[in-house]
Amino acid sequence: METHQTHEPWNKGKLVGQKPPLKPKEIWAIRIQLQNDHQLRDLAMFNPAIDSKLRGCDLVNLRIRDVMHEDQILSRTMVVQRKTQRPVQFELTEPTRSAVAAWIQKANLKAEHYLFPSRLAESPHVSTRPYARIVHQWVAAIGLDSTVYGTHGMRRTKATLIYRRTKNLWAVQLLLGHTKLESTVRYLGIEVDDALEISEHTEI
Repeated sequence: METHQTHEPWNKGKLVGQKPPLKPKEIWAIRIQLQNDHQLRDLAMFNPAIDSKLRGCDLVNLRIRDVMHEDQILSRTMVVQRKTQRPVQFELTEPTRSAVAAWIQKANLKAEHYLFPSRLAESPHVSTRPYARIVHQWVAAIGLDSTVYGTHGMRRTKATLIYRRTKNLWAVQLLLGHTKLESTVRYLGIEVDDALEISEHTEI
């Protein structure tokens, strides 16, 4: 008699698909929570995560020299993406510059140091897996379902806000460092109706 083994699907009980971006009110809720809890490192990690639109692997790989020149936090900077080896530029807003400066001073970090050094001897900086856990802690702290959000949600947040306000896909493509516009369309989850609305308002 044959016995058939049944394998549970890998995604059973899990939410699949793109992780949603944060809404503006949720961004501010997390910032306020981190400020109230005096979590300088996490605030210095959260703000650049939103501003930079970097993948998690690039965010945790930032060094002090990437965001600071002499004694000043840069308002704009550029890093080479690990996945594509292409440079991408991003801005550091005033709240981000303040948070990063406070963290650098507290941790006594120098130009050659990583912005988010690891507490583990085998890793020079926080790796992507702990970063993912930290993101879950951020969203859970303000009452959101942590299983719904992830590191890609951090990357998509500001890009999505920029797109919704401007409908400028090309600008968002540059900010995300995508080589193809189709990648940006998929990444933002643009629906057909949204695309048609853009087309209707584009005169030739």
